[in-house]
Amino acid sequence: MSDEVTEKMRAIIAEQAVLDPSEVSMDATLDDLGIDSLGLVEAVFAIEEEFDVQVPFNANDPQDSQFDISNVQSMVNAVKQLVAAKPA
Repeated sequence: MSDEVTEKMRAIIAEQAVLDPSEVSMDATLDDLGIDSLGLVEAVFAIEEEFDVQVPFNANDPQDSQFDISNVQSMVNAVKQLVAAKPA
């Protein structure tokens, strides 16, 4: 089952991992995909720009962020929540 947010997120993550979006599985971690901390920060910027949202991410302490980066699916779910919470 595919949707627009999921496909855009897979494309953003794939770009950072230098992969085709079809190679980005939903249960993959950023480590699995070879995305380092700089790639994660760039992905967060791309997410903010693409979806016009503020991602609650602390680059200095990613584990303390309110943005779940444990795997691709959790990131997609978090972005869906941010998009749904945007003022109309």
